[in-house]
Amino acid sequence: MKLHLDGNNIGSYHSNSQIARIVTERWVKENMYCPHCGNIHINQFENNRPVADFFCPHCNQQYELKSKNGALGNKITDGAYETMIKRITGNQNPDFFFLSYSKTEGIVQNLILIPKHFFVPDMIEKRKPLAQTARRAGWVGCNIVIEKVPEQGRISIIADGKIADIKTVIQKVNASSKLEVKDVSHRGWIMDVLNCINQLHSTDFSLKDLYFFEHELQRKHPENHNIRPKIRQQLQLLRDRGYIAFLGNGNYKKIW
Repeated sequence: MKLHLDGNNIGSYHSNSQIARIVTERWVKENMYCPHCGNIHINQFENNRPVADFFCPHCNQQYELKSKNGALGNKITDGAYETMIKRITGNQNPDFFFLSYSKTEGIVQNLILIPKHFFVPDMIEKRKPLAQTARRAGWVGCNIVIEKVPEQGRISIIADGKIADIKTVIQKVNASSKLEVKDVSHRGWIMDVLNCINQLHSTDFSLKDLYFFEHELQRKHPENHNIRPKIRQQLQLLRDRGYIAFLGNGNYKKIW
């Protein structure tokens, strides 16, 4: 894997955004392997495909690329808000690559993968509608808020110019698949509780530690009036899927 971006032969494009898209897509096509199965290359779909940019010819996993000049940050600009919400709730999302690069140096700096089953509506931020004077007046876009994704779903492939071991990446991707939940409302709960667990500094924790987040979870799920039983339910699910261990007497251990 090379970090250099090839800016040659970009045709008649003059828009910076179009050039950036072509150059970063070319880099992925020439350098990226499939993080699911390890196939040495992934293929690019034809242009203007509505859902994904790339696919693995071996396991058929699909990927969409979002790239940004400079630091990746906590938010990435995406397309129409309603379209993104429909994709998530309809389980039509591909996995996402989030790539940051240096335009001046012409290199890839960071690349993370977020598997599709980590996406929930809460991480999609609605932007303000376009002004009435705009060509697409009233159109509402969105931001993908990366920081709301549990750390287990932010799988680093390149970090500050350092390339992660392929076997380690594939292992993390396969481990993350244990958290796949089709129902979006159930998925939201498990992601929220996992985020709470990640905020606890100690490897060992108690049920009481998780109850500390009761008001935060109530705010996120106002329709649910049994927050504590719901927390216990998610802990059992995370235990069954190998993310935590039950030590007895309301005590748990992180084993991610």
